[in-house]
Order: sequence, then structure tokens, then C-alpha cells
Amino acid sequence: MASRGQSKFGMLLASVLKVMLLDEPTSGTSRDEPLDMIAILRGLRKGSTIVLLERDADAVFELADRISVLVTGNIVASSLPDGVRNNETERTSCLGYEDLA
Repeated sequence: MASRGQSKFGMLLASVLKVMLLDEPTSGTSRDEPLDMIAILRGLRKGSTIVLLERDADAVFELADRISVLVTGNIVASSLPDGVRNNETERTSCLGYEDLA
């Protein structure tokens, strides 16, 4: 039986969308479901642009071509994933992660 999250994305798969705005698609999922969600989104991005608002750093770094970090509504960093991953200031002050490498 499909989870609620998988059902939501099943509807997206049946659509032909050029741009999708997804707000925390991995939130509220069980421990293993974010991996399924990442796989689904990876397939969707081949034909669409996805704007992903997400707190799960693993999902962000797995899916993003470009990352913009917002703090209180302001963009405080914006670069390619490796730029965020390799910049100590962005890792620690913006994302709160010491080690993403």
C-alpha cells in the first residue's frame, strides 16, 4: 500500500509540469520513506524544474543543482552544492552542520 507521500507524488507523475514547487516533501515521512521520495524526485527532475524547500540536508544535497540558504527570509548563501558543502561558514552558520563532506 502506498503511503500518503507516495500517493501525492503519484499524482505528479501523471502530470506534465514544467515547474514544481515542493514544500518539505520529506517531512512527516517514516525513517525509510525519504530515500523513496528522493528517488521519485530524481526521476521527476528530468523533465521539470523543481524548486524544493527542504530542511533535510541529505535530500537537498542529493537533488539540488543549486542551493540557496535562507535565514529569516533572507538569502544568506547561494551556490552549487559543492560550494555550500565545502564552505565552512555556510556549513556551520547557515546549515548548522559541521561535517557534510
